[in-house]
Amino acid sequence: MAKGSTPSRERIVAGAADMISRRGLSATSIREMAKHAKAPLGSTYHYFPEGKQQLATEAVLYMGEWVARSLRKELEAGPAEGLRAFLALWRAIVVESDFHAGCPVLAVAIEEPPAGETPPALAAAAEVFGQWETLLADSLREHGVEAEQATQLATLVVAAVEGTVAMCRAKRSTQPLDHTAEQLQALIAGAIKG
Repeated sequence: MAKGSTPSRERIVAGAADMISRRGLSATSIREMAKHAKAPLGSTYHYFPEGKQQLATEAVLYMGEWVARSLRKELEAGPAEGLRAFLALWRAIVVESDFHAGCPVLAVAIEEPPAGETPPALAAAAEVFGQWETLLADSLREHGVEAEQATQLATLVVAAVEGTVAMCRAKRSTQPLDHTAEQLQALIAGAIKG
């Protein structure tokens, strides 16, 4: 293989996140993730010697940070702008994939874990959801919303948007996202005024 033609670790992780967002974790093998990222299986195992669970964990964390970067940037202008950006990001994902892709974090979170075990990818999903909630709650508090209400509203936003993305995929329509967006925007506006 020519120098520089080895797929980057990040490209493999991004490819895995995309594949998981489309097919879920259980239905996706490490071989398929490597193929989707146009990476040799050997390179994939080189970067991820612990296999599928390690790659899935990193894919979840990668997606989590990608979304968090967008949220941090937009939340500088306020919670309403952050919410609009969060909704726009998920709209772009479902529309550009023709309703085939959703959220890899949610996909991992809903998988049945082995009995008595918390797989690293599931722990990563909980961490990512928590990170998104914290970013939203902090912004709401900075804009005058009482701490407990800010925390609850942030959880509602993340839960509603994640569920709405799944509904958009099932219905092959952005209508659920439009309805959810309108109601969440009204709740945030009301909380800030209150």
